[in-house]
Amino acid sequence: MTERSFRDVEYNYKLINERIAEAAEKSGRRREDITLLAATKTVDAQTINHAISLGLDHIGENRVQELLSKYEQYDLEHCSLQFIGHLQTNKVRQIVDKVDLIQSVDSFKLAKEISNQSLKRDKVTDILVEVNIGREENKSGVFEENLEELLCQISELKGISVKGLMTIPPICENEHKILKYFNNMHKLFIDILEKKLDNVSMTILSMGMSADYYQAILEGANMVRVGSALFGARNYT
Repeated sequence: MTERSFRDVEYNYKLINERIAEAAEKSGRRREDITLLAATKTVDAQTINHAISLGLDHIGENRVQELLSKYEQYDLEHCSLQFIGHLQTNKVRQIVDKVDLIQSVDSFKLAKEISNQSLKRDKVTDILVEVNIGREENKSGVFEENLEELLCQISELKGISVKGLMTIPPICENEHKILKYFNNMHKLFIDILEKKLDNVSMTILSMGMSADYYQAILEGANMVRVGSALFGARNYT
């Protein structure tokens, strides 16, 4: 099964890169302008490392305990490890010295704890601020009208640096709706970029997952988080 799963990952990785290149070209960019981050929830370290050997250079975990359980096995000499899931403040200290970027910061309280834990380790932690672009009550993320205020608050913290924005839009029935969410997010990204806030560098717009990364790139994403399209359907049993 391992050899078969490796072949599947090789095929999927090639296909995803081809689609990223196509979408990048359509949006007036190059393949190298887009970062492919593999969402590795439930994926074993051996399979992750095989993907890294193919050229994958960014991986992201959703759960603190899973990240910790696999941390010593990742091939981190050739790959950047990020945290992409909802992060509780009491778990920050467990991962802040292990990841290159935390993608899901949605409150000043969480940012303050990342700052505190980073300062204890004499490091600066890069983060993305999560935006709830679909205004869904059951999802984390700051509403767009509150984004600038939150960014200004975070920008005053030491030990933390805002590198951009991320979002997970609602599941949509048709492509037009998802494109609208991505387009609105890109406009927000550009608006914040033009404000040139201190300690806020809008270099990363992380949006798009397995089902919609192609559309996200068309609308301006420069980082996509792909899991099942690369590793196959998740096994949660």
